[in-house]
Amino acid sequence: MKAMVIERFGPPEVFTPREVPDPEPGPGQVRVRVRATSLNPVDTKIRRGDVPVGPDFPAILHGDVAGVVDRVGAGVTTFREGDAVYGCAGGVKGLPGALAEYMLADARLLAPAPRSLPLEEAAALPLVSITAWEALVDKLGVHAGMRLLIHGGTGGVGHIGVQLARDAGARVAVTVGSARKAEVAQSLGAEDTILYPEESVAAYVDRLTDGRGFDAVFDTVGKQVLADSITAAALYGQVVTISGRSTLDIRPAFAKQLSLHTVFMLIPMLHDVRREHHGEILRAIASRVDAGRLRPLLDEARFGFTEVAAAHARMESRAHLGKIVLVNDL
Repeated sequence: MKAMVIERFGPPEVFTPREVPDPEPGPGQVRVRVRATSLNPVDTKIRRGDVPVGPDFPAILHGDVAGVVDRVGAGVTTFREGDAVYGCAGGVKGLPGALAEYMLADARLLAPAPRSLPLEEAAALPLVSITAWEALVDKLGVHAGMRLLIHGGTGGVGHIGVQLARDAGARVAVTVGSARKAEVAQSLGAEDTILYPEESVAAYVDRLTDGRGFDAVFDTVGKQVLADSITAAALYGQVVTISGRSTLDIRPAFAKQLSLHTVFMLIPMLHDVRREHHGEILRAIASRVDAGRLRPLLDEARFGFTEVAAAHARMESRAHLGKIVLVNDL
């Protein structure tokens, strides 16, 4: 089969087309004829060699996939040939990714694709939806009446988080970098918007919570934003982060008796634990999509697999707004 691979770490231009052996599904696996994938920040980090979780060279990257099952391995009863599926199922050690004609996937990591979306759009959902669900539902227990702050409200994970939280009845505030992004966040359900270049943490905590702080804060950015999240949280509040790029003094968290949570959604793929939970989450996400309660925010630029270098360059330039989707043109 044809694939876009990297044979060394480096800039976007390291992607190259190659012929590689057709994969055959083993027990518990299905083979997916790939229709589309999407780009997440972790994909650029793996390509650069910044995180040591990538597959062996020549490496096929990208975890998100949407496509059609064309072969089923022994023991799989949840899918049949011809089923439209989506998931985040590879692009890390031991699990080749989606930038190819076919992708092998553990059936537990997949779910039926939303019926109301083209597969090209469904490919934008898996990693960010699983991450947002694990943070908001599994860790924070988001619920009606919760005062929630989401940093990066129009980012990949943030824009899904806004919709999940509003669907649960929380009052959602978001930080964004521009008036345009504030409008997008409001269209997704955010009730309060914060232009972080213009307003201090103390100022928006006073404005939106009368100085009490937020019941829960979701940090999708890391570094200084994690410290800001602790500052913005109320006494006995909760903070969840999806970024390990932080070094900070946590005494302010002790002073408020906060609960601090972390989410690293690749754990089930890297360690073969709780993989079935990802499939469960994706089924719940598809149900919300088909009910009109959740939608992906898509960048205006679309790419083919053969244009993957340009897609990575666009993400790294920060010119995009919404998820970058790549359609299989191999």
